[in-house]
Order: sequence, then structure tokens, then C-alpha cells
Amino acid sequence: MKKILFLLLIVAGLFFSSGQTYEEQTLIPSLAEWLPDKPLLEPLSKLEIPYWGKIISVEERGYYPFVEFLLRKSAHFFLFGLLATAVYAVLPRFTLRSIIALVITLGLAIADEYHQSLTGGRTPSSRDVLLDTAGAITFIAVLRIVLVARGGRKRKRRGKL
Repeated sequence: MKKILFLLLIVAGLFFSSGQTYEEQTLIPSLAEWLPDKPLLEPLSKLEIPYWGKIISVEERGYYPFVEFLLRKSAHFFLFGLLATAVYAVLPRFTLRSIIALVITLGLAIADEYHQSLTGGRTPSSRDVLLDTAGAITFIAVLRIVLVARGGRKRKRRGKL
């Protein structure tokens, strides 16, 4: 039951977030307040990230908008990775469990971008769906590696007893 509640909490959070306008969810004022000395400005100034045919950088956007961009894209990766893990956890054990968790997460990523398209001032992005999927694949792969490693250790312990 806790696993299902955790999954529903993540989905509800994503639904709420994608339904907000950019102005409602911008982090820039908070970042300016929390990071007045612009930490890591020098190394961040060296980053140039290609995105939608543009180069996103501190020089192009400014320090706080660039940090917000990095936080938003990181959130896509980590939240959908967490979502995939939660989906995996609620599925019964069967051979294609990882694949089904990834497909469901991909469907939710597409639905999230569609929901975002219905929100004023927001632009859906297929690249965000790719980023979401990359997070999901990464988290599921790490989870499977950990589970296999733990399973191997349990078998070794049982054999010694």
C-alpha cells in the first residue's frame, strides 16, 4: 500500500507541476535570494548546453536563469527515474517487469508533456520526454544491478549455512 501511495504522490506532483505556468513555478527570485554570491559562476560559465537548436549558457541567459535551467532538466531526469522505480515496485514480479515499468513511465512522460501543452506559457518538448526516459532507464538499470547483487549475496549466505 505504501508503494502505491508513493507512486500516486509522484504522479500527483508531476501533474500539479506541469499544470503551472512558468511564472507560477519560476525559481529565479528564490535563487537570487539563496545564492546572492553566485557560487560556481566561473565553472558554470564554461558550460554551453545545446537545447532546441540554441546554446544555453550563463552568457546567453544569465546566471540565475541558467541555474534554473539546470535544476529543471535535472528534475526531469531524477523525478522520472524515481517514478520508474516506483512503477517497478508496484508491479508484480514477472519477466518483463523492467520493460513494462519503462513503457509506463514513457507513457506518463508523454502525458505530462501533453498536459503541459494545455498550460499557458508552457511549451511541451520531445527532448524532455527523452530526458525523462533517460532518467527512467538509468534508475531501473541501477535498481536491477543492486537487486541482482543483493540476490547473489543472499544465495551465497544461504549456501554457507
